[in-house]
Amino acid sequence: MEGEFDLAAVDIAVVAGYIVAILAIGFWVGRGKQSADSYFLAGRRAVWPLVGFGLIAVNLSGTSYVGLAGAGYEEGIAVWNYEWMAAIVLAFFALFILPFYLQTKISTAPEFLEKRYDHRSRKVFSVFTMFTAMFIDAAGAMFAGAITLQLLFPGVSLSVLVIGMALLGGVYVIMGGLRAVEITDTAQGILLLVAGGVIFGMVFDEIGASWSSVEGAAPEGGMTIAPPADNEFLPWPGIFTGVLWLGFYYWTTNHVAVQKVLSARTVNHGRFGALFAGFLQLPLLFLLILPGLMGREIYPDIENPDQIWQTLAFDFLPIGIRGLVLAALVAALMSTLDSVLNGAASLVTNDFVKELRPHYSDRRLLIIGRSMVGVFMVIAALWAPQIVEFPTIVEYFQSFLGAITMPVVVVFLGGIFWRRATAPASFLTLVVGCPIGLAAFVANEVLGLIDIQFLYLTGIMLAFSVLLFVSASLATTAPDRAEIRNVTWSRDRLRDDAASLRDTPRWRDYRVYAVALVVVTLVALVPFL
Repeated sequence: MEGEFDLAAVDIAVVAGYIVAILAIGFWVGRGKQSADSYFLAGRRAVWPLVGFGLIAVNLSGTSYVGLAGAGYEEGIAVWNYEWMAAIVLAFFALFILPFYLQTKISTAPEFLEKRYDHRSRKVFSVFTMFTAMFIDAAGAMFAGAITLQLLFPGVSLSVLVIGMALLGGVYVIMGGLRAVEITDTAQGILLLVAGGVIFGMVFDEIGASWSSVEGAAPEGGMTIAPPADNEFLPWPGIFTGVLWLGFYYWTTNHVAVQKVLSARTVNHGRFGALFAGFLQLPLLFLLILPGLMGREIYPDIENPDQIWQTLAFDFLPIGIRGLVLAALVAALMSTLDSVLNGAASLVTNDFVKELRPHYSDRRLLIIGRSMVGVFMVIAALWAPQIVEFPTIVEYFQSFLGAITMPVVVVFLGGIFWRRATAPASFLTLVVGCPIGLAAFVANEVLGLIDIQFLYLTGIMLAFSVLLFVSASLATTAPDRAEIRNVTWSRDRLRDDAASLRDTPRWRDYRVYAVALVVVTLVALVPFL
């Protein structure tokens, strides 16, 4: 096994054909779109498989293939904590939070904050989301895809590859909107899962086709999801101080993910889509993480762990299939990039333009939205090459998000589950907490002024945000309960829901699948404790 990255003509043809096909889908789906709702939310008619594959495709970005396999190679299976925890969070989301989003007919995640609090919180969170979408999600997806393609085209600069990916993704989403993204997300989701399964099987066979061979390939302590508390990568207390709350941010408040759910045809389609995505999180241990771990046995001295999955793919897969896998990587990048750009543009249109220019027609709003996709694409492409200055892309993502997003998590969860939460407290927590989190990230990760494991720093920011939010709420006038009745949780909702499902067959009851998801997840953890 030499780990060479030479593409045959057949591989190139497969990649080119795939890219042409998904661009054609974007053009075809985008024909005749006159409604901003149809562009940004796919007309709110997505069925549950489309919702589920859309959610998993956002998660399975280029950074997943680069980062999860690389972390598996370097540290073992501890990185799986992010994926199994996502399944638990998605079950909670489907049961308790998702109905509020769909029943209130919001078009963006920040819009919910206006319904629960006031327009100030909505505007602050919209701006926050646009910046994180550009500088974290979109830029990260471009960077991850570019460093993968740079292995295949070493003579091409990183900046050129970033621009190429930006153009592909930007043109595609400008023409097709979320409906095009949803259609290709389904195909891409299947393609990515199949590619990961094939590579796992071939590498597993290569190292001896036994579980003891997998354990032998792991680094010291690498077969547990509960590393020591002083572990630099993912200490076990960090699962509860950081991983859990990062999961709540990503799956329940992050507009890019929430937008997939907002496109659901009904609340039930949204719920089943979220639960479906939760079940799809669990196999990622075998599809991405364990192939990286097993790669240690074959390439013990690989220079860059983030290249392990690509190395395995190009050494083990036959000609033609290699091209299909490269197409899967490009698809992963484009799916995330498309969803991020579409989501950021929808925030501008729905949270700012509609309010400032309520008389604008849907056609004009659509033109503005498509134009903003281009603007965000350029900004993200300019920033993406700068990510190379950070130690790893996983560290860039998780440490930044952990520091800056905890005020958002507190405001959303507090608003839904605590009726005493007030609008001034929400606004104060966002405008004070987010900048402090950014300062903490810079001090800890960039300047090195402090040295705190980032999942512990996430817990510190969470505690600070809760203290600020609760104190400010208790110091200000409580909201009128009648006004917030439809945007806060109560036991009456639970009873009403149970009554509505009394005659529903068990196999159609979302609660059964939510409980099953939690049980299956917890059982799956036992061998790795």
